Amino acid sequence: MSAMPPESHPDVSAPGVVSLASSYSVAETIQRLEDTARARGLTIFARIDHHGEAERAGLRMQEAQLVIFGSPKGGTPLMVAAPLLALDLPLKALVWQDRDGHVWVSYNSTAYLADRYAIPDDLVKSIAWIDIFMQSVVRQT
Repeated sequence: MSAMPPESHPDVSAPGVVSLASSYSVAETIQRLEDTARARGLTIFARIDHHGEAERAGLRMQEAQLVIFGSPKGGTPLMVAAPLLALDLPLKALVWQDRDGHVWVSYNSTAYLADRYAIPDDLVKSIAWIDIFMQSVVRQT
């Protein structure tokens, strides 16, 4: 897959969302995400296959799967400090393919979550690793 800057692709931009182009297929990207998460001691709580569910309902849509993952040890103090943050935790990553065949990983930015829920600075570090984590998932090795 060729890299395409998110700002040049209209489907990839939304306030507070980071979208990274993946060098891999949707299935490979999800496998890399889950393997990387487990290697870092994170829990995979769920995977929602939007494409598969649409297909079962007789509908068509692009490949898209949502992976929900995180660490109760890291997330619980955040939700104690900002209870509504539980709407966005555990962390989620949407792995999807656009109409041109490019694969993307999209997730809420740390800054967006910190601002949205007024997370105290000393606790933001509990989720600040997400950017480096996601880049390691999409980066070609």
